[in-house]
Amino acid sequence: MASPNLHDEDEKPLDPAVEKVRRKLVRFAIINLGLLFIALMAVLAAIVYKTGTKPETPVATSGAVVPSPSEQAFMSGDIALPAGARIVSQSLSGNRISIEAELADGSRVIFLYDFAERRMIGRFVVTAQ
Repeated sequence: MASPNLHDEDEKPLDPAVEKVRRKLVRFAIINLGLLFIALMAVLAAIVYKTGTKPETPVATSGAVVPSPSEQAFMSGDIALPAGARIVSQSLSGNRISIEAELADGSRVIFLYDFAERRMIGRFVVTAQ
C-alpha cells in the first residue's frame, strides 16, 4: 500500500476566503472559552463564599427567633392547667406548644403556651356542633 509522503508537499496557503472563516472560528472559540472560564470562576467563588459564611439563626414562621443548638440552654418551668385536667395530646411549633386537655367535667380545651414569653397565650374550648 502506498503511504502518502507528507514531506513531498509543503503546506500551501489557504484561499483568502477560507482563511477569513478559519480566523473567525478561532476567535469565536477563544471568546467562548474565556466566557466559560469566567462563569466557572464565578460558580467557584460562590461556593467558597457560601461555605465560608456563618449560617444565620433560623426564624420560626411566627417571626420568633429559634435559638441554634449551641445557644439552647436547658429550659424548665411550669404550665398551669386547671385542677383535674388530663392532657390528651400536645403539639410543638417553634416557641409555642398547644396542649389539648380534657377537663374534670369532660369538656375538651386547647391551651396555647409560648415558651419565649413564658405565659399562656390562648385557651380554646372544643365544642361539638
